[in-house]
Amino acid sequence: MAAVLPVPLPLIQAPMAGVSTPALAAAVSNAGALGSIAIGATTVDNARDMIERTRSLTDRPFNVNVFCHRTPVIDVERETNWLTGLAPLFTRFGAEPPERLDTIYTSFNDDPAMQALLCEQQPAVVSFHFGLPPQSVIDALKARSITLLATATTLAEGRAIEAAGIDVIVAQGSEAGGHRGVFAPERGDAMLGVLPLVRMLVQDTSIPVIAAGGIMDGAGIDAVLAAGACGAQLGTAFIACPESAASDTHRAWLAGAHSGETVVTSAISGRPARALVNGHTREIAPIDIPDYPRAYLAGKALSAAASNAGGEMFRVCWAGQGAALSRALPAGELITRLCNESKSIMYLLKYS
Repeated sequence: MAAVLPVPLPLIQAPMAGVSTPALAAAVSNAGALGSIAIGATTVDNARDMIERTRSLTDRPFNVNVFCHRTPVIDVERETNWLTGLAPLFTRFGAEPPERLDTIYTSFNDDPAMQALLCEQQPAVVSFHFGLPPQSVIDALKARSITLLATATTLAEGRAIEAAGIDVIVAQGSEAGGHRGVFAPERGDAMLGVLPLVRMLVQDTSIPVIAAGGIMDGAGIDAVLAAGACGAQLGTAFIACPESAASDTHRAWLAGAHSGETVVTSAISGRPARALVNGHTREIAPIDIPDYPRAYLAGKALSAAASNAGGEMFRVCWAGQGAALSRALPAGELITRLCNESKSIMYLLKYS
């Protein structure tokens, strides 16, 4: 891992927009792994603040993640129909749906100011999700000696990542929580598990592969390393850490009897994502849903309406298939526990 990323341990804390924090990323990095912050769902000013706050808490490398989704198509008829279909659910909670949808997140590909910020700040690592930015942006970041990662859910995506000159592929298996990194979701999702995806990428590409999806403990880490990955990225494993920004409901559901019940749905945001079963996944059929992230405005509004009415059934709690294995430990302690559980990491530490 040291030859791939500037950290001693083969572990990455997944970015997790809305859940990861500078405190979480710093704690992970201070423990010898690679902490991550996510700036894909925020403004340039907030992104700068997050990077600076993380740097104030650690002098170790950390990862900054951005969203490279395609520019959403504004289809007024489709969006109106979607809001009309959701209206009865809002009425149930004594609320009205939004009058219209909006593009609540700007894609990194369409945001020159965010691109300039990363070139200026020069974090040690930058990772791309939902696709790739323009080649000129990749080249500009590489010219500043920034290590670049990108998510792949198929071999074709992995090949595109390699061809673009990215340093490392993050192989996101279907077990992973949160948004799927599929480049073109309108073409479908192969839903490959992490182990076959890692094997295909390791055999057919020449750049390092990091495994992501359902990895919660040392045994999971050992499994993906044995499959040929050079490291493991864990997300859901860190949600219950006190340093995360997870809601009380999210933490309670992870510790509850139904933590093993997750499903992939586009009904919440307009893009496929794995979450703990909730009202969105039970009651909304994602048929002719507006583009991400415009649909997400309605998903967030419905969640807020339910919460304001005293119900948490529409709370959005992203989680992977290993959620039932979650442990509420401080991030640094969790890293130590993972290392002690992993035979591969213990060997690495002993002989490095």
